[in-house]
Amino acid sequence: MTQKSTDVVWQDREITRRCREQVLGQRGCVVWFTGLSGSGKSTIAARLEHRLNRSGRAVYYLDGDNLRHGLCSDLHFAPADRRENIRRVGEVALLFAEAGVITLAAFISPYREDRERIRERAGKGRFFEVHVSTPVSVCEARDVKGLYARARAGEIPNFTGISAPYEAPENAELTLDTTDLSLDECVDRVANFLLERIRPEPVP
Repeated sequence: MTQKSTDVVWQDREITRRCREQVLGQRGCVVWFTGLSGSGKSTIAARLEHRLNRSGRAVYYLDGDNLRHGLCSDLHFAPADRRENIRRVGEVALLFAEAGVITLAAFISPYREDRERIRERAGKGRFFEVHVSTPVSVCEARDVKGLYARARAGEIPNFTGISAPYEAPENAELTLDTTDLSLDECVDRVANFLLERIRPEPVP
């Protein structure tokens, strides 16, 4: 492991998070969608981003596949790489939230410890976990990319739900199963949950 520099010091700023939130009229937060490949988390997050944007909210959606084209392009899918991927994404999400943005993150993020670490760094009332709990059998049946078939054939190692573990949340703020809920119903539930919790705090 690379030694951390002792010369790096955290720099406080005059413009606080509350000041930014007052300008935007909302509290910054991280909404973390977790679930198996094909569960529907990315589809829900993308539709939610569109709805919140149309309603005048500052919102940004961090997509797992997109970030692996840039920020995390050097990482693979071994357990250590998965953890580093989520660590990096978590830090980016926290920066967006610090700027007052409603930040949507859709990642398999299979390890509970990694997700809880981001929750702790975000602080109380700033991290909301959404477990898209669609069963693996349903995810596999709707898999248009053929990833599950390739994983079962041994062509894709460390595939979550097949050859690698998934640790479901124990205390998610919301649980959605797209077997029973439509896309609009899922988005409604998350949007309604959020709108009660993003009122900005007054600047003292």
